[in-house]
Amino acid sequence: MIMNEYFDYKNNVLPQKGRLLISEPYLLDPNFERTVILLCEHNEEGSFGFVINKPSSLKFEEVVEGVSGFNENLYVGGPVQQDTLHFIHCEPELVEGGIEIDKGLFWGGDFEKILTLIDIKKVDSERFRFFIGYSGWSPGQLEKEIEENSWIVSPGLKADLLFTANSDDLWKLALNQLGGRFKIYSNYPVNPRLN
Repeated sequence: MIMNEYFDYKNNVLPQKGRLLISEPYLLDPNFERTVILLCEHNEEGSFGFVINKPSSLKFEEVVEGVSGFNENLYVGGPVQQDTLHFIHCEPELVEGGIEIDKGLFWGGDFEKILTLIDIKKVDSERFRFFIGYSGWSPGQLEKEIEENSWIVSPGLKADLLFTANSDDLWKLALNQLGGRFKIYSNYPVNPRLN
């Protein structure tokens, strides 16, 4: 078998910036049960990303002082530093300073500009997503969890699906996109004892 930068010896997709981590069907950690994580960074210093399918009960205007009329849900990006606010978007022309994660998809940027855009009603919920906290791994930790079959790595989703797919369906959609045995995983019951 030929190895390259995309696949390991098991023919699994390797983690890298812009790829998705899909939790295996019976992952026991309640922070990551049936989650899809967008990897924003993966290198020798560790990895971090955001859970993209876990809306919180909080609204943007409830946590950012001075903002009103912007009733967008915040997502729980992960269990780390849940007192921080982050965002991804596909509007580099509107928000400068973002880091490109994947083609046309950016993390962060000028937050003051975001507040101005919200004020003039120019933030489209199908082009931006906001998170409290993030998911992080120390060096080698993510690779170990992948070896233990806690995560399935996927090449990613088109940006439009990432922003527009129903959060409840995103885990299943990401697995279905991989096909084969992963499509079967997507139909596993949440509790196998109820099968």
